[in-house]
Amino acid sequence: MKFELPPLPFSPEALEPVISAKTISFHHGKHHQAYVNNLNNLIPGTRFENSTLEEIILDAEGGIFNNGAQVWNHTFYWEGLGGKGSTPTGKLLQLINEEFESFERFKEIFADIAVKQFGSGWAWLVLDANGKLAITSTSNAGNPMREGMTPLFTCDVWEHAYYLDFQNRRPDYVKAFWDIVNWEKVAERLG
Repeated sequence: MKFELPPLPFSPEALEPVISAKTISFHHGKHHQAYVNNLNNLIPGTRFENSTLEEIILDAEGGIFNNGAQVWNHTFYWEGLGGKGSTPTGKLLQLINEEFESFERFKEIFADIAVKQFGSGWAWLVLDANGKLAITSTSNAGNPMREGMTPLFTCDVWEHAYYLDFQNRRPDYVKAFWDIVNWEKVAERLG
């Protein structure tokens, strides 16, 4: 199976001023593409040759896992963006309020976890193994599916996600990130 770079679900300028088209061109066009290329170079002749990304995430190790997870994580990240300052509604908002007291408190907790993720990684809103909302983070190419969780959305806190726009100011990036979350997509993932 040959993996391909999925197209963005929005124009490269759509996330401005939070994420610039220049950042998108490097992040999607260079970094994400490199993970796709690396994965395609690593899997021929292995038992993962005909695997899905999800199967690779759950069962692979080393370079195949790292690149496969990064392809999946980035695709998932892009699909969760494109909102214009919207907020969650309906069942999603109800669950956020039940688990985190309020949407504002949820954002505070999530931002704290995202900012404190040491080094490169991801902050995630997930359904845990009991079907409850939870916030977690993973390092590098980590993915919460390996821990039996169902991802609902993620914030990429690798420096390449924000450095051209925010330099070393990860807290500013995470604060601005809320303006571009596609809450309709997150609610769709919730089911």
